[in-house]
Amino acid sequence: MSHRRIAAILAVVGLVVLSGCVGGLGGSDTQGPSNATNPDGEVEVHVLNVGQGSSTLIVGPEGDTTLIDSGDWTDDGEDVIAYLEAQGISRIDHLLTSHPDADHIGGHAAVIEHFETERDGIGAVYDPGITSTSATYDSYLDAIEEHDVPLYESRAGDSLNMSGVTVQLLAPPEPYLAGGDRNENSLVVHVQFGASSFLLPGDGEAASEQYLQATYGDDLNSTILAAGHHGSYSSTSEAFLETVSPKAVVISSGYDSQYGHPHEEVLTRLADRSIPTVWTATHGTIVLTSNGSAVTVGTQYDAPTSGTELRAGDPAEPGTTTGITERFIIPAGGTATPLAPAEDGDTSAGSGDDDTDTNGSIASGALAVADINADADGNDNENLNGEYVAFENTGESSLDLSGWEVADEAGTTYTVPNGVTVDPGDQITLYTGSGTDSDSELYWGQSRAVWNNGGDTIIVRDDTDTLVIEEAY
Repeated sequence: MSHRRIAAILAVVGLVVLSGCVGGLGGSDTQGPSNATNPDGEVEVHVLNVGQGSSTLIVGPEGDTTLIDSGDWTDDGEDVIAYLEAQGISRIDHLLTSHPDADHIGGHAAVIEHFETERDGIGAVYDPGITSTSATYDSYLDAIEEHDVPLYESRAGDSLNMSGVTVQLLAPPEPYLAGGDRNENSLVVHVQFGASSFLLPGDGEAASEQYLQATYGDDLNSTILAAGHHGSYSSTSEAFLETVSPKAVVISSGYDSQYGHPHEEVLTRLADRSIPTVWTATHGTIVLTSNGSAVTVGTQYDAPTSGTELRAGDPAEPGTTTGITERFIIPAGGTATPLAPAEDGDTSAGSGDDDTDTNGSIASGALAVADINADADGNDNENLNGEYVAFENTGESSLDLSGWEVADEAGTTYTVPNGVTVDPGDQITLYTGSGTDSDSELYWGQSRAVWNNGGDTIIVRDDTDTLVIEEAY
């Protein structure tokens, strides 16, 4: 199909099935109860290990599917199709082209051919409308024309019809950014489910990030951020991280990327902010599962999650079928909490069907600060048990705190005794002074006040020295 032909199709088809408006996030009445406190079902976001490329599968709570990109042209979609088949995906309701680079649309033609001839088809294809002269792009257009798949030019303000979850396109705007640069005009996807959210910016760089910040501001705040442009230094800037304020970051690139992705500048930014980071090159395929109040992060392989330590992990071969093991959980408004160790592959995540027992459901507790009373009545040093911090298990199963450490900003540290557990929904209070420990009360035994009345930071680390909470007041 010629580029003139694709331009004509995009101009005629327009935005028939898309709706929305620029400037706000959070959904619409047509999208279902995605912003409810306790929405029904789960949303899964699968970030596939496709080497130096990108492919992301979103499965909604009612089984609707969106595939964003399909990996590099050298694979011709084989690994992506194999993964979709393994998940029991019989139809792609929405196939998104973030932008026309061959490491993002490499499998598009094969995916369209496969689902149109052997499964239940492709609902529609969405494209930012910027063309390429590559043979990979031509093959993609030919497949659309051959199978008569609806094609829509998509821009900021559009939304996808996925039942029970809000999926909005935040960029590119009209007119295009940066003179029509392909990367800068990537489709930027925002997924909102209950109190959890995912921001997927494609290969957007400085111009795209600046547009997003100027247009949406603090509404960009997201639980999970996919690093832009495979972790390139030109994306995921300090200012963008400040605005998005992610609780975890996902990076998709090859282990020995010819471009050096992810760049050390980005990894340092993430490490400096103590943002847990998972990388397809060492963690393998990543499955993010939200129940609306928390996101569980599962990976094929265990590997370091500090940005500056990512490269210490062993390379994960793309296309492998090793199962997913849940690694940590991120409650809404909280910080990442590691889950109990398990053998790699023991926990299945993301089957694409209705069996929620193996769909990455939340399987552990999650600790959060419930209350802090830094200013005790009277003289703090004479009323030490009037100073306390209360913690709550916001997860769905018991949490063993044995050996965990609580500290203030000055480094004064308390170690939780062995055998202390907190059941789901229960609280446990740590008093600064002396007393007898119980199931709901712990005593630090300090002779002076610990928590500064004018502000301090509550720091909690688990028994593997992993940061669980770092909350300033």
